[in-house]
Amino acid sequence: MPVYQFSATDQNGAPQQGTFEAANEEQAYSQLAQYGLTVSQLVPAEPDDAAPVQAQAQVKEKAAKQTKSAKAEKATKPAKPKKKKKKGGLLAIELGGGPNSEDISIFTRQMSTLVHAGLPLLRSLEVMIKQQEKKPKFKAILEDISEKVSSGGNLSDGLASYPKIFDNLYVNMVKAGEAGGVLELVLDRLAQFQEKNIRTIKKVKSAMIYPSVIMFVAVGIVTLLMMVVVPQFQTIFEQMLRGAPLPGPTQIVINISELFSTHPILVLGGMGGTVGGLILFKKTKPGAKVFDWLGLNVPAVKDVVGKSNISRITRTFGTLLSSGVPILQALQITRDTLSNGLFVNAMGNVHDSVRDGEAMAVQMERESVFPTMVTSMVEIGEETGELPDMLNRIADNYDEDVDNAVAGMTSLIEPVMIVFLAVAVGFIVIALFLPIVAIIETIGK
Repeated sequence: MPVYQFSATDQNGAPQQGTFEAANEEQAYSQLAQYGLTVSQLVPAEPDDAAPVQAQAQVKEKAAKQTKSAKAEKATKPAKPKKKKKKGGLLAIELGGGPNSEDISIFTRQMSTLVHAGLPLLRSLEVMIKQQEKKPKFKAILEDISEKVSSGGNLSDGLASYPKIFDNLYVNMVKAGEAGGVLELVLDRLAQFQEKNIRTIKKVKSAMIYPSVIMFVAVGIVTLLMMVVVPQFQTIFEQMLRGAPLPGPTQIVINISELFSTHPILVLGGMGGTVGGLILFKKTKPGAKVFDWLGLNVPAVKDVVGKSNISRITRTFGTLLSSGVPILQALQITRDTLSNGLFVNAMGNVHDSVRDGEAMAVQMERESVFPTMVTSMVEIGEETGELPDMLNRIADNYDEDVDNAVAGMTSLIEPVMIVFLAVAVGFIVIALFLPIVAIIETIGK
């Protein structure tokens, strides 16, 4: 039986190395995944190095010994050139101006086309480097990746050097494509995944433009009334009423106007402080829980947040499984791509139940964030062995639902904003006309 040499990381992130006996590469990947190892490299072992391992205990014992010796060797050897190079690569990102999501999507699509056309990987990278003349920082990143590939490294290893540009999902899918010899197919799936995400984000942003404009206009009108119009009426009231008390609403408006006029920095600082305080509160654990709960319970927002998260989960998980990523690793990567804490916890529970040998749909049914339709389709996918295809179908359905939910949220927000503007301006106008009525009655007498 063939013997394979592997490099992997365990569930704690510790590196593991050793040799392993299996009928073929696919069986080797499967058995190592059962031991909780995430394989980064698997190659046929040389005859002298081939030490067949018959049991899980032997794999772990030998991997631990080799890990210790590798760490000891690494501690005695200087690694200045490598450290310098990596630091330089990351520095380009930290300084800003790196590629955005659309640049990465275009890069992925073009790389998929070039590799599918039969162009060697290194040559494909050279072509992409020439296209980045207007983006020098992205060009520098690709040059560094190309250099690592030309030195005998894998494309996934080069991408992993830039985690702020190529996330865990991207790197692991490329790694799976390299291991399975289907890199062009994986790049095509990645490109489709990114393009759909970008389209969804653009739809949400465009839908929020009109409500944002209305809010900006409302704030501008109220500020103009308070700082310009109300002070002029105040002067008229003082001259005509000669110290007579003003109606309650009028006094409130005048007090607010005086605050705007005499302490504009305090007012603007208060507004900015409120917004900044909410942002900082959201970054805390209690604040994140509050906002995550609001996202799934506020009527106008819950459909968008819930359906977009389900769409992202099923799309990411289905794409990873289709690319050959082991199910536990795919669940962990999918969990790491989420931002809503309730969905993060739910996917963590699903990961633990699958690790313990339970069906994925069983745990999903226990989680309140997953609709019954989703859990039923996942159950059917597990029973028929077509889980990746079923997940992608769920994602397609929910993509359409997200579009409808965004449209519904926008149609609800627009009248709410108009009513808010009408109430604010109407209150100011009524408050200013109440003293005028009193002045007219005084003149009539």
